[in-house]
Amino acid sequence: MEAKRKDEVCQFRLMASRDALDIIQGKWRIPIIISLMHGNKRFGEIQRDITDISPKMLSQELKFLEMNKIITRTLYDSMPITVEYSLTELGKSMNSLLEELLKWGLYFRKELVRKD
Repeated sequence: MEAKRKDEVCQFRLMASRDALDIIQGKWRIPIIISLMHGNKRFGEIQRDITDISPKMLSQELKFLEMNKIITRTLYDSMPITVEYSLTELGKSMNSLLEELLKWGLYFRKELVRKD
């Protein structure tokens, strides 16, 4: 019976990990989220932060993140119309995850340099 319980816990953890990876996988989602961790931004501001992303790809990724409740898109009734992106509470909850990822990335980079 104990082995069955361990398998269920393992399966649950694997599913949760896959859910998280579905949101953050890819080349652009984490950089977009990191950009918005530094405050609300318009499309062009995000694109200036992430210099090598195309407007089409940025638009697609912003739509994906909005659909998954990581960011919100706010339209302001101005002339011309202004659109601003910001992190939701769910998006902000990724802060500690991203900090740990950064720490590991710095460690990994240091280890790569040491081995060369």
